[in-house]
Amino acid sequence: MFDAEHRCGHRCGPEPLKGFPSGLRGNRWWVNGNRWWVNSSAGLGGAVAPVRFGLIGYGFGARYFHAPLIASAPGCELVAVATRSAERGALVAAEHPAAAVVDDLPGLVAAGAEAVAVSTPADTHVRLCRQALQLGLPVVVDKPFALTAADARTTVQLADRLAVPLSVYQNRRWDSDFRTVRTLADSGTLGDITRFESRFERRQDGPPTAGGGTLLDFGSHLVDQALQLLGPVGTVYAEMHYRDDPARLDHDVFVALTHTGGAHSHLWGSWVQSAPGPRFRVTGTRATYLVDGLDIQEELLVGGQTPASAGESWGAEPSHRWGRIHDGTTTTPHPTERGRWDTYYPAFAAAVRGHGPVPVDPRDAVATAEVLDAARASTARQQLIHLTTSR
Repeated sequence: MFDAEHRCGHRCGPEPLKGFPSGLRGNRWWVNGNRWWVNSSAGLGGAVAPVRFGLIGYGFGARYFHAPLIASAPGCELVAVATRSAERGALVAAEHPAAAVVDDLPGLVAAGAEAVAVSTPADTHVRLCRQALQLGLPVVVDKPFALTAADARTTVQLADRLAVPLSVYQNRRWDSDFRTVRTLADSGTLGDITRFESRFERRQDGPPTAGGGTLLDFGSHLVDQALQLLGPVGTVYAEMHYRDDPARLDHDVFVALTHTGGAHSHLWGSWVQSAPGPRFRVTGTRATYLVDGLDIQEELLVGGQTPASAGESWGAEPSHRWGRIHDGTTTTPHPTERGRWDTYYPAFAAAVRGHGPVPVDPRDAVATAEVLDAARASTARQQLIHLTTSR
């Protein structure tokens, strides 16, 4: 019965379930004007309505990293966007005409949202997340999850107490290059990983005030990837440089982590680097993997493509952007895996319906926030910080 595999990764029936009229589109059915989808873990009784999402905010991140991925995701429906900006409201109406434009979180609820994604300035994340949780709404929160580890921890505890799904949008786990790094590490191709070097560097005005500074903005991804690859951290050393303006946001950071397993991570984030280094250089006891540039998915989304429009080519990197494996004697191009940001929202929707875990455990974001707190302390004290994590 379930012999057709769709882009979302779920195995879905190639024909409508008994009693369903025709109108199958991918793994979605239209029944009496209502859209339904099938999740394999629910078995033959698994026809469920898509999760109706409300999106809070419509800045760059919401417009390009959330709205198109929700709207094109199996098991999801973008029903409303909350923004008080008339200009951004007009963009929503033009780009997602089926979505209502409302002022706030209660407006999203009134429009029928049963889950929300928060993509607003960093200092509003915790407040909006807690408000949504208290309304019983499952929540996706953009990074940085919180400005401090203490706020992150108490927010996760609130979600646990209320038994409401909560996840953090660490979409860079599904970057093409990082997925490749993890595969190479898991396969032993590089040997034991001894050093992980990772960069988000550019030369342009920034960081945007909404992101809270480079450590919080870029660092949330850089540290999360390091923790996913190499595990918990024992010590943190950091250097931070600040803009010479009233905002005093950090615009150039370096963070060195020593993981409890013995490996090291060296992480850079900068808005003032005219000659960016490689995106990743991953050194192992057998070989080193090096890749330049950024994952292609942001470029595709900003260019107007979506997983729905691109199909199976979504997230595929052209061969001239592949990384290389160096073994000390030879250098070999290595095919880059497809980027899969498109899998995040279907997985979250499945978790909302009770079929599997959220795609990013919010406790991972607490661990990341603890490292970022330690980085700030290291900079302020000009010393190495020994970290005792909560996990």
